[in-house]
Amino acid sequence: MATLMKSRPQVPLSTAVIGPQSWRDASLKTIKVSQEVVRKSDKGCDLGRTLDPLPSLRDNCAQQSNEVVHCYVREARAVVVKLRESLVETNEEIKLLIRKKESLEKALEHKRKDIALNKLSMEVRLTRPSREKDQDGADSLLDLERKQLLQLKRMLEAQLRAVQKQLQVLDEARKRLGSVIQERSRVLDLLCHAASSVTNGRNSRNMHHAIKPTFGSNGLGYSRQVHFNMRNDGRRSSTPLPEDAMEYEPTRSYTPTLDPLGPYTPESAAAIAQAHDARNKSSTLRRDVEDAIARTEQLQRSAHKSVNDGLTQKLAETIALKQHLQVQSGENRAAVHRAQRWFDATEKAKGYTLGPESHADLTTRERLDRPAVRVFQRHPGTNLPEPQDIIRGAAGLDASLLATSRNIGMLHLARMRLDDDKRDKHGAASVDAAIIRLRRRRANHRWLMGSA
Repeated sequence: MATLMKSRPQVPLSTAVIGPQSWRDASLKTIKVSQEVVRKSDKGCDLGRTLDPLPSLRDNCAQQSNEVVHCYVREARAVVVKLRESLVETNEEIKLLIRKKESLEKALEHKRKDIALNKLSMEVRLTRPSREKDQDGADSLLDLERKQLLQLKRMLEAQLRAVQKQLQVLDEARKRLGSVIQERSRVLDLLCHAASSVTNGRNSRNMHHAIKPTFGSNGLGYSRQVHFNMRNDGRRSSTPLPEDAMEYEPTRSYTPTLDPLGPYTPESAAAIAQAHDARNKSSTLRRDVEDAIARTEQLQRSAHKSVNDGLTQKLAETIALKQHLQVQSGENRAAVHRAQRWFDATEKAKGYTLGPESHADLTTRERLDRPAVRVFQRHPGTNLPEPQDIIRGAAGLDASLLATSRNIGMLHLARMRLDDDKRDKHGAASVDAAIIRLRRRRANHRWLMGSA
């Protein structure tokens, strides 16, 4: 317009005019004012073409807002997927730890059964005869086994308490993850929740995309910075990336930027960190529990075997002593028979020495005043020692009979003791054999605590 005004013909001011000067100056002033207004108007139009928003501002603002929302929602979905992965891993760790807890409870039940079996073995051994109740090596082995089983039981109970406490920690971490997932999922109502769409999209992203609202001199606007890279198919990808331009690889896990007002909040990071620490401690605890169960089983088996070997050795010693007692009892019986035969022979010899009970039954040759003796005694100093020898022989036979009867009594007494000892050995061997059979029968722990 200024150019058109310059090209218009101007009224010559040097010609003579008829009108008054004030009238002419007023018109010229009006023209100059109009020219200035036209210049300012043209300048404002040029400035408006440069700075004024386009008629599509509303649509552009809505589109950019939608892109911001879509970017935020996608990142929120990635965070939710990461949280859900952590939740799944936590659930799997809880399952594994529960299985270890069941194994631990089973091992603890076995130790209780072993303690009950040890107590029953000691009680059964109390039923041995009084002669066999002295403290022996088998009793010492049973005492050592009981102490070791009690120690193993306390150790397993401590492990069980630690497992229960760790399960509570994992449950708290799982609840926290669930609450964070529920809170983060509130913006995902209009978006697919499939994890494959997140991972596949993440693996193909190679673009940094950021949309930030800015405030210019003419009002609200958006400054958009987009960096494009070529995808494998030759097309440009417009998927937004975090602000740190992270490269997404198939083998690297996605780690979003921590932002209190963004998708990855400090609460999400804390929940994931808590669950990760709980899973690490749980895995370490599971290894410790497995080692403790294996160690306790090995110690229990070695203690059980040592007690069984001790009882077997004691049973073998008892049976050997019983056999020696049986042999000695037979020899004692043979000695009793020999002594009884000797007693009978000595008693008969004594009867022969004393002669018949009646004087009338004496024969002539048995009399002390037989004719030959009477003839011999006609001279002085011819006394015969026959009466004294007969008396001494009878006294010696009496002493022999008394000693033989005493020996027979001692043999009978020794035989009674041998029989008692043999009977006690048989009872002790029966008790030990019953204990060995009981321990072998219940070594597989397939029995109830309340069973007889």
